[in-house]
Amino acid sequence: MKYNQPTLTRIESILQESGYVLRYERGNFQSGYCILQQKKVVVLNKFLTLEGRINTLTDLLPQLEISFDALTHKSQLLYEELMTKPVI
Repeated sequence: MKYNQPTLTRIESILQESGYVLRYERGNFQSGYCILQQKKVVVLNKFLTLEGRINTLTDLLPQLEISFDALTHKSQLLYEELMTKPVI
C-alpha cells in the first residue's frame, strides 16, 4: 500500500460509506484517535502525518462496525486488502 493522499481518501471513504463521521481535531489523544461508538464518530489527531493517519485508520478498521454490503466495489476490495494484511 502506498502512503499518499489518494490512499487516505479511499480509506476515509470506507468509513463514510459505513455511516461514520471522520473528524480531524486537536486534542490529547493517547493513541492519536478517539471513537464515539454510539454516534459513529471517529476523531483523529489533526497533527498526525499522512502516514500516521493511514496507519491509525487501518488499525481502527477492525474495531469499527463496517457494513461491507454498503461499500462500493472499489471500497470492498480495499477493505478486504486491509483486513488481510499481516500484523507486524
